[in-house]
Amino acid sequence: MAAENRFDVIILGAGAAGLMCAIEAGKRGRRVAILERAERIGKKILISGGGRCNFTNLHCAPENFLSANPHFAKSPLARYTPQDFISFVNKHGIAWHEKALGQLFCDHSAHYIVNMLESECRTAGVQIFTGMHVKAVERTVDFLVSTNGPTFHADSLVVATGGVSIPKMGATGFGYDLARQFGLRIVPTRPALVPLVFHPEDQKHFADLSGVSTEVVASIGRQRFLEKMLITHRGLSGPAILQISSYWKTVEPITIDLAPDGRITFSLLQENSRRDMGSLKTALRSRLPQRLADRWLDLYPPNGWNNSALGDFERQIHSWEVIPEGTEGYDKAEVTAGGVDTNELSARTMESHKVPGLYFIGEVVDVTGHLGGFNFQWAWASGFCAGQSL
Repeated sequence: MAAENRFDVIILGAGAAGLMCAIEAGKRGRRVAILERAERIGKKILISGGGRCNFTNLHCAPENFLSANPHFAKSPLARYTPQDFISFVNKHGIAWHEKALGQLFCDHSAHYIVNMLESECRTAGVQIFTGMHVKAVERTVDFLVSTNGPTFHADSLVVATGGVSIPKMGATGFGYDLARQFGLRIVPTRPALVPLVFHPEDQKHFADLSGVSTEVVASIGRQRFLEKMLITHRGLSGPAILQISSYWKTVEPITIDLAPDGRITFSLLQENSRRDMGSLKTALRSRLPQRLADRWLDLYPPNGWNNSALGDFERQIHSWEVIPEGTEGYDKAEVTAGGVDTNELSARTMESHKVPGLYFIGEVVDVTGHLGGFNFQWAWASGFCAGQSL
């Protein structure tokens, strides 16, 4: 066995979770190798946040995550908080700013975050191997990882391979295959934070409004998001829709309030007010983009001008039910929901209960954050916890 290929820890994947895990394990004196399939590290970090990396969220809480076990994320998120990562960023002198809803972005480029992580890996003695295609993983006394290059050996193996979203970036289901190989259960995966596709009837009515955006409340059951909605040529997108898409199940309606906290017909219901299409159009245009307001009136005019008819019109504005034909799929999904069943893992260490020395972190695990920096915080937190345990 070549000494240079023998490590304490092998990490599969040089994304956010894998790099954080490597740094923490390296700082504890472990000999760490990261094997990355791509030719460069942190590819999804670089494209995130429009190239500025929405690296965390100030309001991070367990309620911002989906999982078959909603309690699992509590321990990792408590052990490594947004403030911990902010301190990390500040230490490296990276300028950042807060956008709406607690979202933190680099002032300049996401490259600063990747460079920071790479620099910390070097300081911790971590060795990074890019262009490594894993052909097989076996476990005898230790873990053997066969690649298109050398075979690597280690006592511990960390799977940080991500989900299957954005396959053009090289995403694969390899992490799920590994989990199955070692007997771990997988919660069925689905695209999350993904645009929705109109049913043909709705597409016929709204596709030509592509580019129109307005603030809405999108909801399914008790889950609701007050953010922007964007009409596309195929369906609906924008933050409100991406958020609710993670909760959507086939054939389930999504309720959209097109005028949150507003009463469109209020002026028409006043004494001596005009009640006609011109007045209603003016009122609706005051709350919605003109093209959407006019289209809505074409499709759903009031069934009369008495209080009851105007009340029905008002209710419909606040409860537009859309049943999507589907989603734009993994190609356009920001993350993958589902993954390695959290009941298979320790919430403190991210280690498999069944296979000592085998860890799963980041997106490959059945923990999926809301839009706005939460998935990065899960990557940092789960990577930190594993790194502290190795």
